This record gives sequence, structure tokens and C-alpha cells, in this order.
Amino acid sequence: MSPLMWIILIIIVLLIAIYIAIYNGLQKSKVYTDEAWSQIDVQLKRRNDLIPNLVETVKGYAKHENETFEKVVQLRNQLTQIPADNREEIQKVSNQLTDSLKTIFALSENYPDLKANQNFLSLQEELTNTENKIAYSRQLYNSTAAQYDQKLLTFPSNIIAKIHHFTKVDYLQTDAAEKEVPKVKF
Repeated sequence: MSPLMWIILIIIVLLIAIYIAIYNGLQKSKVYTDEAWSQIDVQLKRRNDLIPNLVETVKGYAKHENETFEKVVQLRNQLTQIPADNREEIQKVSNQLTDSLKTIFALSENYPDLKANQNFLSLQEELTNTENKIAYSRQLYNSTAAQYDQKLLTFPSNIIAKIHHFTKVDYLQTDAAEKEVPKVKF
């Protein structure tokens, strides 16, 4: 075999190795993005499992707040019925549920016995921790989505991404209502 043939063979092998490395990098980024979404899903499930206990604990103290409880239960049930691939709807309902839970926690200010109830305090702490984990998981998802999307846009991985039909993933967005400055009155 001539030296020119060896050079051509080495170049071909090198190009194939680069192609495989870039393709595998894209696949890994996609897997990391899916795994980050899965972490959000796990934390949402954890929160949904804690909600019935919280509602039952609070119901005993605040019997005339049924509308608040019904809304929380309705949103929780609605969240469990949304297909896993409908990420936008999951986030929308999840944000509504978070707001409703804040209302339940605010109820404890009107009921000193509830505020002192150890079960309520424990559930409140668990839900607060879970909300923090959801927030962290959302940040992680957006970071991994940014890394993945970056690979889809930069050369040479963008060429391989187009060949294999990799598609951009959307970031999780904050609702416009949550961005509004809260009104504080003294």
C-alpha cells in the first residue's frame, strides 16, 4: 500500500472517529436533559404525595376554608392526569398548585392551634423542602437544556444534529404573573 493510501485511510478513520464522538456527545446531552426533566417530575410526584396529608391536617382546624382545599386537591388531581410529555401544561398547573399551597400556609397565621400542630409543621417543612428541590431541578433542567441547545447550534455538531434530526428543547419559563413586583402595604 502506498503512503498516500495510508494517509487517506488515516484521514477517513479520523473523520469517522470525530463523527462518532460528536454524535455521542449530542446523545449524552439529550440524555442529561431528559434526566433533568425526570428530576422535576420526581419532585412534583413527591409534592403530590404530601398534599393530601397537609390538606387533611389543615381541614380539621379551618373547616370554613373548603374552597381553598378543593382548589388544591383539584389542581393536584389535574396534575396527575396530564401526560408526561406535555411539559408546558405540567409547569402551568404546577405553578398554580404552588400558589394554592402558599394560601394554605398563610391560613396557619389565622389559626394558632394549627400553627403549633407538629404534624402541620412537619408537612409544611417537607413541602417547603420539596418546593426548593423543584426550583433547583428547574434550574438544572434549564442548564442542561442550554448545553444541549448550544451543541445543536455550534459547528461541527450542528451538522451532525441536522443529519440525525436532533431538535431544540425549550427552557422552562416563569409565568408573567410571577414576575410582577409584589405590592407591600404596612
